[in-house]
Amino acid sequence: MYDAGIPFNAVNCDSFGPMIEAIGQYGPGMKPPSYHEVRVPLLKKEIEHTNNLMKGHRDDWVKYGCSIMMDGWTDKKGRTLLNFLVNCPKGTMFVESIDASSYSKDAEKMFQLIEKFVERTGEANVVQIVTDSAVANVLAGKFLEA
Repeated sequence: MYDAGIPFNAVNCDSFGPMIEAIGQYGPGMKPPSYHEVRVPLLKKEIEHTNNLMKGHRDDWVKYGCSIMMDGWTDKKGRTLLNFLVNCPKGTMFVESIDASSYSKDAEKMFQLIEKFVERTGEANVVQIVTDSAVANVLAGKFLEA
C-alpha cells in the first residue's frame, strides 16, 4: 500500500477482506495479474458486471419511473463537477460525473446537459429532476418544463 500509493481506506472496502482470504487460500506461487490483464480483460469483465447490475435498475426505470438527481460540487483543483444519479424503487445508482467547470453558470448549457441525460435515461421514464437551487439550474429547469 505504501509503495503503490493505495489509499489506506481501501481496507474498509467490503471486497478487501475476501480478497486477502482468497489470496491466502491460493497459497505460495500465486502469480499476480499483469498490467495488461488489469487494464483490459479484467476491466472489461468488471464493466460488464456493472452494466448487468444497472440492467435491473433500467428495467425499473421503465416499469415504475425514476428521478434524476444532479449534485454539483467543487474539487480541490477548483473544478465544478456534476454527479448524475438515478433513483428508482430498486435504489439509487451513480451514472456519471462530468467536469462542468466551463459552463456550470450558463443556464442554456446546463439545460442541454440535463436534457441529454434525460434522453439517455428515457424521457418517458423520468418522473422528476432534483438539483440544487443554483440560478443556472433553476433556469435550466424552466427551460425543461417549456
